[in-house]
Amino acid sequence: MDYRLAAVLELLELEQLEVNLFRGNSRDVGSPQVFGGQVLGQALKAAYGTVDPNRFAHSLHAYFLSRGDFNAPIVYSVDRARDGRSFTSRRVIAIQHGEQIFNMAASFQVPQPGVEHQLSMPIVPGPEGLPAVAARSDDMPSHLSERQRHYFAHEWPFEFRMVPWDAADAVPGGAPERYVWLRAVDKLPDSDVLHRCLLAYVSDLQLLATATLPHVMAGNSAAVVLASIDHAMWFHRPLRVDQWFLHAIQSPSASGARGFARASIFSRDGALVASTAQEGLMRIGAHQQSRG
Repeated sequence: MDYRLAAVLELLELEQLEVNLFRGNSRDVGSPQVFGGQVLGQALKAAYGTVDPNRFAHSLHAYFLSRGDFNAPIVYSVDRARDGRSFTSRRVIAIQHGEQIFNMAASFQVPQPGVEHQLSMPIVPGPEGLPAVAARSDDMPSHLSERQRHYFAHEWPFEFRMVPWDAADAVPGGAPERYVWLRAVDKLPDSDVLHRCLLAYVSDLQLLATATLPHVMAGNSAAVVLASIDHAMWFHRPLRVDQWFLHAIQSPSASGARGFARASIFSRDGALVASTAQEGLMRIGAHQQSRG
């Protein structure tokens, strides 16, 4: 297996310390804190560790309370809130240095038949023929700090292929929307739990960045503060993350130093497999003004 993907799978292998208590390690991806997607994926995996294996996660709602320290392990405490006939509810608290850094509520369901409908997948070019997104240190702006350069050059365990937008949208003042094809860099085991945890992991990467597109933010990264505040996710249908899926993201609003984004996630055959939403801190330096 590709070493990048193997490293993330290792992060999802939590150590069980006691009943309802798990510990996970972290990986430095270049951000000032533990990558939020890592905490989401680990928290969901911890919750799964207390749930009947015949039930699947259908939703989660999480808050990022403070920066995680990637030099220290994270302890996940799971509260078994309810085990009903059809649904199971769990609350997960992530702890570092004796303090909460994250909490999450998640719900699991017994598979059941029912009526179905969904929105149609946007008509966009497929991933074939689109250039792979790959950052190189010699392509980066000179004003970036060493840590920012490390983050943008990080080797993620997913391939990214950005659907080209119109030239008018590629500059500040463009539409707050983005379409990205993704898939894991290597084949994965046939585990629905694993694929849902990895989808939670990668879902944190593009949301808040989409809210910055209409604004003058990219020209001076040092003057911009971006940080996830919360993250919600709904799993509608099964998905394999080692096959191409489309992340269709829109940002309906930014206000009060917060940006909001939501996304629909489609499999290659057009099935709506998940929905996500996120609000994050979006603070711009005093000399910068938004356009639009």
